[in-house]
Amino acid sequence: MSLKNKVALITGGSTGIGKAIATKLASMGVDIVINYFVGPEEANQVALELAQKYNVKTKALHADVSNFESSSNLIDEVLKEFGTLNIVVNNAGITDDALILRMNENQFDRVINTNLKGVFNISKHSARPLLKSGYGRIINIASVIGEYGNVGQVNYAAAKAGVIGITKTLAKELASRKVTVNAIAPGFIETQMTKNLPEQVRAEMLKYIALGSYGQPEDIANVVAFLASEEASYITGVVIDVDGGLTI
Repeated sequence: MSLKNKVALITGGSTGIGKAIATKLASMGVDIVINYFVGPEEANQVALELAQKYNVKTKALHADVSNFESSSNLIDEVLKEFGTLNIVVNNAGITDDALILRMNENQFDRVINTNLKGVFNISKHSARPLLKSGYGRIINIASVIGEYGNVGQVNYAAAKAGVIGITKTLAKELASRKVTVNAIAPGFIETQMTKNLPEQVRAEMLKYIALGSYGQPEDIANVVAFLASEEASYITGVVIDVDGGLTI
């Protein structure tokens, strides 16, 4: 699969799943925009490494996806720098867990604003350029928790369920111009976020994964690559669980 000369924006693209996605798409010839909110040195280093290794154009751009104006400015910068936009991967996300009896309003709002409103903001401002590009893909990183819920994550579950709703709605709205919109729902993926969980929690989770191992960021990146490709041109509005059989 080659996507040479296409331009992709990956939000939260400098670490974990986002970095794996950026790396995979760059290996397919895609010019890469890495959006970051914190860690400019890391984001710029990833951009430099991808440009050197895969001979693609890259750029690290700061933006707060939870902010409507900041998101608009990000898309403007992408268009100014690259001239077009073909692939948007809404990956940026945070957690702030607590049981509902203990969760405060700020915890709920922070997660909703980044994980859900952020997807709206970026999709809203990129929709017109994608429709004009002649080749448009939106790929949203949801979560199996958005489908099945999880104790202590009412904010995260609500946000990711909302992402699935956005995905299905935009798939219908943008289909007439052949822009596809799909979601990937990761299960337990080895990232810095999950590595910080207590070992007891990690061991308990492993019992429910049919394949008997945690997923890797590259497992998500490979599905993103497929959904971004020509081979997936007749797929839209779907949610693909990548969870090793966690939810069967």
